[in-house]
Amino acid sequence: MDWTLEVIVLPVTDLDRARDFYRDKAGFHLDIDDEVMPGARVVQLTPPGSGCSIALTDGLPHPTGTPQPGTYHGLQLCVTDIDAAHAELVARGVEVSEPQRYSSEDGAAFLYFTDPDGNGWAVQEYRRRKTEPLHRVLAGPAARKADGSGDTVG
Repeated sequence: MDWTLEVIVLPVTDLDRARDFYRDKAGFHLDIDDEVMPGARVVQLTPPGSGCSIALTDGLPHPTGTPQPGTYHGLQLCVTDIDAAHAELVARGVEVSEPQRYSSEDGAAFLYFTDPDGNGWAVQEYRRRKTEPLHRVLAGPAARKADGSGDTVG
């Protein structure tokens, strides 16, 4: 059985402010903004190209504990060009760190930002994804042959 990570519930103090930040500044796609049951609202947003979304909620129970806004750190996005990602975020008005390159190895460049509540994000450059998109890597050789591409992962 596959266990896919598809949604992360992110604690925020103001759903509208957080929705606007993630949609308008971080560039996430707004999937849902609805009252899912009386008194319970869900705002779900997905980063471009991602298979995992964030959910901002109000009025829903948290059976395993109540997360506190601003306490999530280490959320990570991957991009193929850290400089282009930096420029896009700056142009959208996000306060973001300068790219930091820890080595010349692929996967060793990062930038960082926080949402209005202080939840922390890292953006990692992974250049290899230009030629090896994650969804293709995870699908494996059989799926690549089935789509007719015959590409291999190295």
